Amino acid sequence: MIKLEGNIRKMRVEYNATIQYSLALSGQFEPLNDHIGSNISLQWNGIINCVQCGNQTKKSFFQGFCYPCFIQAPESSECILKPELCQAHEGISRDMEWSKVHCLTNHFVYLSLTSGIKVGVTRYTQIPTRWIDQGAIKALKLAKTPNRYLAGAIEVKLKEFVSDRTSWQKMLKNDVDQSIRLIDYKIKLKQNLGDELSQYVLDEEIETLLNYPINQYPEKIKSINFDKVNEYEGKLTGIKGQYLYLDNQYVVNMRKYSGYYFKINIGN
Repeated sequence: MIKLEGNIRKMRVEYNATIQYSLALSGQFEPLNDHIGSNISLQWNGIINCVQCGNQTKKSFFQGFCYPCFIQAPESSECILKPELCQAHEGISRDMEWSKVHCLTNHFVYLSLTSGIKVGVTRYTQIPTRWIDQGAIKALKLAKTPNRYLAGAIEVKLKEFVSDRTSWQKMLKNDVDQSIRLIDYKIKLKQNLGDELSQYVLDEEIETLLNYPINQYPEKIKSINFDKVNEYEGKLTGIKGQYLYLDNQYVVNMRKYSGYYFKINIGN
């Protein structure tokens, strides 16, 4: 039996013919794919440590921050969720040194197929990790910009025509039309961008396909909430996005519990 203990972080992913996953707890990494079909128990002891400062907090904000870090840390800035609000290009930031690396650098606007077609923004170093974390089954780069703000401006314009959200239930059931061709949408969407923004659109036409380690998708999904149930034990039946499938019907969003102190046992 493998015994792990520590503060959860989002699972480490590696793009391959089948996406490779590793549990991440306080600097420990345990490959998960080979454990699919094995029993796994997850127990939260009630402790949450801020992912930024390490201090213990009663409540997690923005997936792992204590409240002071949530309102002060650059990693939880408003532009993380709404890139069109980024002001780093104007010299305004919670931490300009951080923004030089994370905001004032190349960004991609992309199309992906999760629960349906969606538009999104990510830093150039986060492809294909971002697509995997969202549970996309295919994705395509649409535009490349020199900063986060411009990528956000393109996304805002395209949100008039396609969603920027994912239905996590449909994504986890793989309830999506897999025949959708992203390149067809890209061609149509480009026509809705003015000259100022369309100059950033890429000619790239290659879709990236993403395959997850799960053999059978469940028809119904139930999410385990560790803020209400401190422990769960079951069989690991698959992984997609940042979710573990347990007993082919329950799911756990591991990223949601960043900073939570867990004991995890794998095997009989």
